[in-house]
Amino acid sequence: MSREVLPGQSSPLGATPGGRGVNFAVFSESATRVELCLFDGANREERIRLFREPAGVWHGYVPGVAIGQRYGYRVHGPYDPQHGERHNPAKLLVDPYARALDGPCGCGPELHGYTVGHPELDLSWDHRDSAPQVPKGIVLEPGWGIGPDPRPHTSWADTVIYEAHVKGLTMLHPGVPPELRGTYLGLASPAVIEHLLSLGVTALELLPVAQSAAEPHLAPHGLSNYWGYSPLVFGAPDGRFASGWDGRQVREFQTMVRELHAAGIEVLLDVVYNHTVEGNQLGPTVSLRGFDNAAYYHLAGDDPRHYVDFTGCGNTINGVHPRAWQLILDSLRRWVTDFHVDGFRFDLAPAMLRDAEGRLQRGLLNAMEQDPTLGKVKLIAEPWDAGYGGYLVGGFGPRWGEWNGPYRDCVRRFWRGDPVRGELASRLAGSSDVFGGPESSVNFVTCHDGFTLRDLVSYDHKHNEANGEENRDGTDANYSCNWGEEGPTADPERRARRLRLMRCMLATLAVSQGVPMLSHGDELGRTQQGNNNAYCQDGPLSWVAWDPDDAEAQELLAFAREAFALRRREPGLRRREHFHGRTLAEGPKDVSWVRPDGAEFEPHDWEHNERRALGMLIPEAAIDAVDPLGNPLLGSTLLVLFNGELEPQPFRYPQGPPGSWEVALATDPAEPGGFGLELPGHSVIVLRWQAGGA
Repeated sequence: MSREVLPGQSSPLGATPGGRGVNFAVFSESATRVELCLFDGANREERIRLFREPAGVWHGYVPGVAIGQRYGYRVHGPYDPQHGERHNPAKLLVDPYARALDGPCGCGPELHGYTVGHPELDLSWDHRDSAPQVPKGIVLEPGWGIGPDPRPHTSWADTVIYEAHVKGLTMLHPGVPPELRGTYLGLASPAVIEHLLSLGVTALELLPVAQSAAEPHLAPHGLSNYWGYSPLVFGAPDGRFASGWDGRQVREFQTMVRELHAAGIEVLLDVVYNHTVEGNQLGPTVSLRGFDNAAYYHLAGDDPRHYVDFTGCGNTINGVHPRAWQLILDSLRRWVTDFHVDGFRFDLAPAMLRDAEGRLQRGLLNAMEQDPTLGKVKLIAEPWDAGYGGYLVGGFGPRWGEWNGPYRDCVRRFWRGDPVRGELASRLAGSSDVFGGPESSVNFVTCHDGFTLRDLVSYDHKHNEANGEENRDGTDANYSCNWGEEGPTADPERRARRLRLMRCMLATLAVSQGVPMLSHGDELGRTQQGNNNAYCQDGPLSWVAWDPDDAEAQELLAFAREAFALRRREPGLRRREHFHGRTLAEGPKDVSWVRPDGAEFEPHDWEHNERRALGMLIPEAAIDAVDPLGNPLLGSTLLVLFNGELEPQPFRYPQGPPGSWEVALATDPAEPGGFGLELPGHSVIVLRWQAGGA
């Protein structure tokens, strides 16, 4: 006896409970028939044919279906890879709009549409039923369901971002209950929140938490896609980080957000809308490819068997197609409305804007900026991809924050000894040569991709052998220095130098104009043993080590807390507009650059970049508060001194009114004298002006 099905609603897409049943709706313009597949507790499958409307949405209202029902789809239509068509009812497909999945998708060989030889023409794999291996969607109630949740709404100027992996941050933390380690709830534990608050973190940016899967080539090596930059469903929380796969990943994610918000910490998500786990023409068919290959992906015009690849991951989402565009926007809105997320960082952002010829189209960005829901949250671009002309730093406009790649490279180069003093000044002041305002500049020295902070000062070369690609993967442009010995060292002088340089880079980040971003564990000196592409390393190599007996780690942590506490106290370090470059003689309203002799930099001084010492004089700035008489409160005048040399550097104070300088932050001890001080080699000293002294 077949189940009754009624014509449903074409919107919203996905599985939507209502009345005494559920409305199912999916898009496929090129299909000839779509079957909804319902699974019972014994994994027996019931197939129900859906209705089609002219716009290509297939829908049906199924009475008697309840919350918790597991489901998928089979899509009939032409299988003609040479013309870009890949329909195949032998493949159970995951709903692109699923709210949760009932298990992981390994994407192993049994899901591939190929064998050796002519992969797109040999159907020996394609006619195998994939239902036992493909995860099923779970019907769940939409919306936020766990009570009040006041959002922090932190301004860009006051934001300090902490980039972290859910499992990597919590798996070894002794303060997280063992049963919660590696999970959303572990991330929301008091011990983790206390650590974030002690660093002055205002926003936690999570590596991808949308449901992902591992690429097939990793399984033979015993590896998986730990980072999660291999999406399967854009709007469903990844069950890897939950206590079960029965839909509880939704509530546990919401609980995590609520607890972080209660502590004043925003939640930002790293999202991947540039490619999916289905990969190139040899990859598995598990979702979008089987629904409508040409609508969801860019296909090569001269040979539609193949995919246009602006990502280096095998395919590129067709972000200019209306339905792909809709999928992106709908999933973003779901994260904001159902999960109360505060913003997004878009991986390889230019790729999702390209048409099939590689031309960049701004329509999707405009839609995000103007959307009533998305227009209220933080939007951050990784402003580069693997396509031609894809380095777009500074190209996303004032509404966007952007990862400042030039900042990362310049700070690394300065502290390893490269002649970049002039560029460093621009980076410290908010990169006005790149961005319209400092709040667009997301400053970072390290992130998940590349060396950790400790590895920057411990390795000259990458060491990615554990990834199974003979050390070919990962960038060679690390701008690192091992200071005489590759890897760990027992030499006390070398250890001290490395620790000093880590303090210098943390201090530089804390005093730079813009929005700082820390990578998890850098404040503890975390190492990946020289691996700069640990995307597939789900183990201690990638997890943050929490060792209270590690004296170096505790010393570095104490310094990081001190540096970002200074940033929090001093509004001059958190300007909302660029400095205008006035000289000392023109007035104390903007930054001034000071030479070691106390004089202001002249234009010709910037030509001598081989010298690596400079001072940044920041006049007092108004605080967003007033005294009892209504006068604006002022922060301190600051003098930030940098010495990138190995040897100490004498530094005279610039002339000013009566007063004295006191040390507010120092990477190494320094005693201010009456007229100046001696900067230790490789050091950052922040001085605060005390008016009226001798």
